[in-house]
Amino acid sequence: MAAAVAAGAVALGRGLRPAPPAWSRRGWRTGGGGRGGLLCPGSCGGSAPALAVAAASNRPGTAEEERYCLNLVRKRDYEGFLSSLLLPAGSRSSAFALKAFNIELAQIKDSVTQKTIGLMRIQFWRKAVEDIYHDKPPQQPVAIELWKAIKRQNLTKRWLMKIIDEREKNLDDRPYRDISELEMYAENTQSTLLYLVLETLGVKDIHADHAASHIGKAQGIVTCLRATPFHASRRKVFLPMDICMLHGVSQEDFIRYNQEKKVKNVIYDIASQAHVHLEHARSFRKDVPVKAFPAFLCTAALEDYLIKLQKVDFNVFHPVLHRRSTLLPLHLYIRSWKKTY
Repeated sequence: MAAAVAAGAVALGRGLRPAPPAWSRRGWRTGGGGRGGLLCPGSCGGSAPALAVAAASNRPGTAEEERYCLNLVRKRDYEGFLSSLLLPAGSRSSAFALKAFNIELAQIKDSVTQKTIGLMRIQFWRKAVEDIYHDKPPQQPVAIELWKAIKRQNLTKRWLMKIIDEREKNLDDRPYRDISELEMYAENTQSTLLYLVLETLGVKDIHADHAASHIGKAQGIVTCLRATPFHASRRKVFLPMDICMLHGVSQEDFIRYNQEKKVKNVIYDIASQAHVHLEHARSFRKDVPVKAFPAFLCTAALEDYLIKLQKVDFNVFHPVLHRRSTLLPLHLYIRSWKKTY
């Protein structure tokens, strides 16, 4: 697998050598619609346009369950919240329900101290999905909204179960063996979530599914990188062991917030894989139905993080990476308007 990582890095203009890459000062050539990368400034504060947020959360007739899901996504997945606001009205509520469902599952691992309790919560959601497909949703706001989404768009049950099964496997506190294992986890969670969002849009297309697979893998890799400082603060490291071993980096290096070049090389190689997936998803954009593009607006946030990571020389602990981007809402709107990803 290390050879595959090296090939991806070489394709980006650098092998796995510790020498600083020239392009790390110039930037990845990325961006939708043929544009170069949208180079966001270091600040990441700010919020979504006030009117859009108010309209989404306070419009007349909005049920308590719908508001609960919207606020949960806004609190725990702000970038996903912003991109979901730009979905067509007929898909928006379902997308918020799906993302809230994913958040409920994702936060189990970090909110329990005993695996048994985590398994009990996973089992609750497994039974909830079974009951939902028998029109007997439990009296839980996310479950009720998920039931409504399934009734509206006839969402595929096996995708929901796949997310649950993968989250259950991930309850073990151990790092990924290699980048392939991380990509498989991302495929079975983030990519699968995108398949469901495509269903809310009424899109059933092999090229759209192919793009969703690569974008989901990129999102999973970026999420792993972004969570590294939080996990390190709890003396946990989940980064792929094969890449860490390739550069002679131990888990203790991350726990101690080591910022040596070898640690940055690990982050570079992992980030390069996310970049390769994004570029591959865009390489056949012309074959993807335009109707599917709103599901892929999350690429703007992924690109924003990768560019900021690059600008701080792949120091995953740099504080600039943990601030919200003031320009992200604008970038999302532009991509939505130009119908690209």
